[in-house]
Amino acid sequence: QVQLVESGGGLVQPGGSLRLSCAASGFSFGIYTMSWYRQAPGKERELVALIASGDGASINYADSVKGRFTISRDNAKNTVYLQMNSLKPEDTAVYYCHALHIVTRYWYWGQGTQVTVSS
Repeated sequence: QVQLVESGGGLVQPGGSLRLSCAASGFSFGIYTMSWYRQAPGKERELVALIASGDGASINYADSVKGRFTISRDNAKNTVYLQMNSLKPEDTAVYYCHALHIVTRYWYWGQGTQVTVSS
């Protein structure tokens, strides 16, 4: 059974940091492109960061998070991370983990974790 389980969300003050984790199981994690998306109330889900399969040499970020967020993966632990620094109120959203196999186009979503940035 495929599972993507996010953790690490919570309430943080502006300027603070959080580290999200997404633990994967039930599929060959290392050959999947992994991404973090987010969805704020009343807005469409948007791509935050993406890391390529394998060694993760290719990484992309949304312009709004460049320089503040860092995506990484540990294939031995079947886990992808999102380190979020200098958080802003506009980063408040539900953050979702996503897995995509580029060739077969198979994809999976996690259940999401809430991040709230507020004083």
